[in-house]
Amino acid sequence: MQRTLLPRVAVLIALASACIAVGAQEKKSAGSLPPVTVTAAARDPVEKSYRKMVQGMDLFERLRPAMAPNAVLRFKLLPRRQSTDLSHVLLEVVGSTFAYEVPIAADQTFTLQRDRKAIAENAIVSPNRKKLTMTWRTDIRTPGLPPNTRRLGDMRLECLVGLEADLVSNTGALGRLTNLFSDPKSYCDRKDTQYLFFADRPVFNVALAAGGRRESLPIQQLYAGASDDPGLKNDLPFCDCEVLVDRTYFLPLGDRSWPDDTLVEFEYMDDRP
Repeated sequence: MQRTLLPRVAVLIALASACIAVGAQEKKSAGSLPPVTVTAAARDPVEKSYRKMVQGMDLFERLRPAMAPNAVLRFKLLPRRQSTDLSHVLLEVVGSTFAYEVPIAADQTFTLQRDRKAIAENAIVSPNRKKLTMTWRTDIRTPGLPPNTRRLGDMRLECLVGLEADLVSNTGALGRLTNLFSDPKSYCDRKDTQYLFFADRPVFNVALAAGGRRESLPIQQLYAGASDDPGLKNDLPFCDCEVLVDRTYFLPLGDRSWPDDTLVEFEYMDDRP
């Protein structure tokens, strides 16, 4: 246990120091931030294409029967700055002749309704938050799984749908995504894909389990690969994992020796003695 614990604790200490430094630098440069209201959109919102997100929904419906037959698709908002408050986000679908609000659940997830008018007007999905203060992901989950587990087939589909919907923000040196926009399927089918997943809480260990086989992910696949990044502090502002590094991990999505029904098991830092 001690051999496994010490490297991960050391990595988390380094990550925490880097995140604190980035947050302090941002606070120093920004000064006292004004409160965010929900009465108007932010001046530089991080917008997404409604059409692209619907294309992601269409891809989910096409692939779901084979990859995740019982899964449900939602979209999720995630913070990118220490100061980002996602508890009072106003999210709207905005076209040239209309705008309407999209309800957001307490876990910062939401769904979109299919709207022909929004597609025809090339609408945007716009939160009242500035660009680079938050990021987006798909959230595909099969209900009824054991606690602290996900299903690998769901997460393979998350990668494909997330790239199809164009949800990934810039990633910089951490989690480079090579040629993903030109061929998402090829990218998500790679064994060494660096599509960033975010756990619900800071992770201590992530393991794959199928039948009698169980393997923990190596440290290089946790914390956005930060253990191999000597320039972590400088890279963080260019990664959409900036304040969530301790929750991030990569999965061997293209390794078909792990079937879609493989369970991804999480041990969280706050569960450790």
